[in-house]
Amino acid sequence: MSFRMACLTTAILFLAVVPALADEHQHSHFGNMERLGRVHFPISCSASAQQQFDVALAMLYSFWYEESGKAFAAIADTDPRCAMAYWGVAMSGWHQLWTPPPNKEELKLGLAAVEKARAVGASTDRERAYIAAIEAFYKDSDKLEHRARALAYEKAMADLSARYPDDREGAILYALALLATAPKTDKTFANQKQAGAILEKIYPLQPNHPGLTHFIIHSYDNPVLAQQGLGAARAYAKIAPDVPHALHMPSHIFVRLGYWQEAISSNLASAAAARDYELQARLPGPWDERLHAMDYLAYAFLQSGQEGEARRVLEEATILTNPQAPSPKSWYALAAIPARFTVERRHWTGAAFLMPRTGTWPAAEAITWWARALGAAHMGDLDAARFDVDKLQSLENTLLASKEAPSQYWAGQVEIQRREAAAWLLHLEGKDDQALPLMRSAAELEDTSDKDPMTPGPVVPARELLGDFLLELMQPAAALAEYETSLKTAPNRFNGLYGAARAAEQAGQVAKARDFYAKLLDVCGKANEGPELHRAREYLAKK
Repeated sequence: MSFRMACLTTAILFLAVVPALADEHQHSHFGNMERLGRVHFPISCSASAQQQFDVALAMLYSFWYEESGKAFAAIADTDPRCAMAYWGVAMSGWHQLWTPPPNKEELKLGLAAVEKARAVGASTDRERAYIAAIEAFYKDSDKLEHRARALAYEKAMADLSARYPDDREGAILYALALLATAPKTDKTFANQKQAGAILEKIYPLQPNHPGLTHFIIHSYDNPVLAQQGLGAARAYAKIAPDVPHALHMPSHIFVRLGYWQEAISSNLASAAAARDYELQARLPGPWDERLHAMDYLAYAFLQSGQEGEARRVLEEATILTNPQAPSPKSWYALAAIPARFTVERRHWTGAAFLMPRTGTWPAAEAITWWARALGAAHMGDLDAARFDVDKLQSLENTLLASKEAPSQYWAGQVEIQRREAAAWLLHLEGKDDQALPLMRSAAELEDTSDKDPMTPGPVVPARELLGDFLLELMQPAAALAEYETSLKTAPNRFNGLYGAARAAEQAGQVAKARDFYAKLLDVCGKANEGPELHRAREYLAKK
């Protein structure tokens, strides 16, 4: 049973048979409104239910679904005729910006909550509109694919927002729906821009609203708009300091801008808060929110040259073998952290012998086989590299077998990895006339989509890897062009800057080489060791 389904099942059972727990939850550490942000969503329920509802919604806005589902369920004990309590349970069962979509059992449980809301009966047309909107997502799941139902919900929220123009919460939730349906292949970021415009209009009126700041960050979590999200990123953690995800979320913008120290601070705080939650909630294993923060943390340490700190994150991740109710976020982080460390630091032997967590999630498992393939190719092990590339193809086929849009997206990401690994294999076989076009096609394919919020970015951007490949082929000028292109969308990456400096140096472009080496040292201000930084200082010391 997935964590999402476990939480939704708990909430529904809570509604039905465990009302005594409501009072306990109402007074829990996680229900302090002053530490969650300021939300007021008027409902036609009792005064005590209204207060609980605002707390539960603040949790939902920060994607704390584990707690929001229970909190909404507790409202039914306070006010059994509060239909919106069941709406909240249903909303907590669909994690709009995370993959994969709800499975059949989760959809069944969500629909049960919607049907309970309809049976209880809402007191106002506005509340009935909210219930009808989430019903549009859950119903007909046996006939309609996930994206069709997500679009139906988005349309319902657009209609609700237009019908109740003074309802700010409706506008905020409509903006979230736009983000949930934004195609990852739309490089104009039309949905994100529309969502951002909606949210920015309300933000000055409610600067302490957790949903506004959170969703502004998501609206601008792309290489085109990231700078516009910096204000929200620096505000969100202060608005909801008790929420691990709120402490982490600013790093989505910091990573996009290459602000590594701020990303590190954000994720250190988030991981610590997540560990506290694991203890207080008595979770038997690491929570996916902690693992998610650790992935971002390892990434930021590596980009700022702090290899020792990144190694400590890797060592912690290595012993976390039993995640709490495993989710794609868990499996992705556990696969990405060791792959990032070995590949970014060119520890090819370590990469070649990484152990994949088979039977978890194909997109996460593929990361390990990709790292193994690169490691094997760099070590000259043809048989191992071929085996690893074949595994990538098999995992891609598994993802392609699902027709749902999220699986198709991840199949595309695995195809990028397969092409990269196959290109290095072809290079090892002496077939550079085939290898270079294949590596270039991987970069071009990656250009057509954007990263998922689950990850700070590809383990290595495809264009940066293309730059490495061109340097290997003794084409420094061409390599420099690729590094510079990569740094536009992935600024301040350690290997991007170092690769650009080396390429410029080999191409005889002294001024550019000095600029990139100087930038590398500036970005790595807290790092003092490593051959790359030594080389940068040595080069800059020349007159």
